[in-house]
Amino acid sequence: MASWAALSPSIVQYFEGEDSYRCGYCKNESGSRSNGMWAHSMTVQDYQDLIDRGWRRSGKYVYKPVMNQTCCPQYTIRCRPLQFQPSKSHKKVLKKMLKFLAKGEISKGNCEDEPMEPTMEDTVAGDFGLINKLDIQCDLKTLSDDVKESFESEEKKKGRSPKKEESKELIQSQHIEEKLGSGEPSHPIKVHTAPKPGKGADLSKPPCRKAKEIRKERKRLKLMHQNPAGELAGFQAQGEPPSLFQPKANKSNQPKSLEDLIFESLPENASHKLEVRLVPVSFEDPEFKSSFSQSFSLYVKYQMAIHQDPPDECGKTEAENPPHGPDCGYGSFHQQYWLDGRIIAVGVIDILPYCVSSVYLYYDPDYSFLSLGVYSALREIGFTRQLHQKTSQLSYYYMGFYIHSCPKMKYKGQYRPSDLLCPETYVWVPIEQCLSSLENSKYCRFNQDPEAVDEGRSKEPDRLQVFHRKAIMPYGIYKKQQKDPSEEAAVLQYAGLVGQVCSERMLLLRN
Repeated sequence: MASWAALSPSIVQYFEGEDSYRCGYCKNESGSRSNGMWAHSMTVQDYQDLIDRGWRRSGKYVYKPVMNQTCCPQYTIRCRPLQFQPSKSHKKVLKKMLKFLAKGEISKGNCEDEPMEPTMEDTVAGDFGLINKLDIQCDLKTLSDDVKESFESEEKKKGRSPKKEESKELIQSQHIEEKLGSGEPSHPIKVHTAPKPGKGADLSKPPCRKAKEIRKERKRLKLMHQNPAGELAGFQAQGEPPSLFQPKANKSNQPKSLEDLIFESLPENASHKLEVRLVPVSFEDPEFKSSFSQSFSLYVKYQMAIHQDPPDECGKTEAENPPHGPDCGYGSFHQQYWLDGRIIAVGVIDILPYCVSSVYLYYDPDYSFLSLGVYSALREIGFTRQLHQKTSQLSYYYMGFYIHSCPKMKYKGQYRPSDLLCPETYVWVPIEQCLSSLENSKYCRFNQDPEAVDEGRSKEPDRLQVFHRKAIMPYGIYKKQQKDPSEEAAVLQYAGLVGQVCSERMLLLRN
């Protein structure tokens, strides 16, 4: 399929070395260390592969913490929505929202054990400061034209003429070829250690049961003990053989699903109306364009009240609809929370080939009592489950980074079941198997196989694709034209961080 959409690759500008800046978690003035690159354009498949290697985006800036050097190691965390069960504190947040919508009730104070808000607190003040310092002057249209010209010249040499279509900026869709495997260690570790005081919930133990449920269970067992045949009497009278009968579960005793809790029916005279709209982040989209002013004003209000930061520019993204993808397409979206006709919160999400990735949340501080950080995360988990019904490979919810050394950021481990990404071999490991190691050391290799290596590492750097002077070429050819010895060190560092697949697919911009 020789369309321009398929020919339009990711274009990145890598920044040599490592950046040191103020940590937004422990407030160390220069303890946070990361590698970074500027994404002039980025396909959804490339970004999916990058976050599966520990990268994360903040606007157009894509960064990867230097895990064994940074003050607060940030481990990529993903939730498995298909097996997700809301905890007691999650249910409290959902019930609090329902009471507010139904009767206008405002709860006093926050729920017990409620995590800090916003739930997706990865784009911290330090990251905003870093982005604002970047002064990249680059005409994206000129870049796109140069890439297109380079591709067309290659096609003409081969005797082909590609179809002309509009170029796409930033995150673009790409045909999904195969699902990435998720390796797990072959020797699970049982965790029995209790958390230290003030360090959060013990994730190695099952969620607590309600006292009411326990009392019901005891009563049921007592009745069965007193009259073991009594429950079957009615069915035996109708000719059902006792040995084949399976008691029908009482619906009222079954725990409610996440969807039941979110979409519980409201009375006709409900005090408030909440609507969640999914809007592509594109000024070509009429709904995004018409609501942009209100959404941006909310963003400014949130940044000033919560982070005391100036607002970042809103980037432009496009969504496309590949044949086997979700109906809404892939790309960047805003989930707008409309309460009684006005926006009170916006969740910025990326819909990628295998996951919904939560980027950021901003909300009206006047509605902090609704715990919108937790509520939006639960809605996004439910949304991932919904997308999975149409696109089976899309089955994970990425929550950004889990920071075990920061008590305020450990709450993400409460969305279970979840996995952490091994920072050395890039396989997913259940979080329960990681906790004991994290209690002993900030930085940990989670893969328990000492012989395991990074299977996606850069093995053939000469195959890396370079975009230089309006031409695309393998690094093996490009390096013959260079005399600066530091050039090779920077390119090899980039190749090692993005891996072999992305290095061959993305274009590394070299001036």
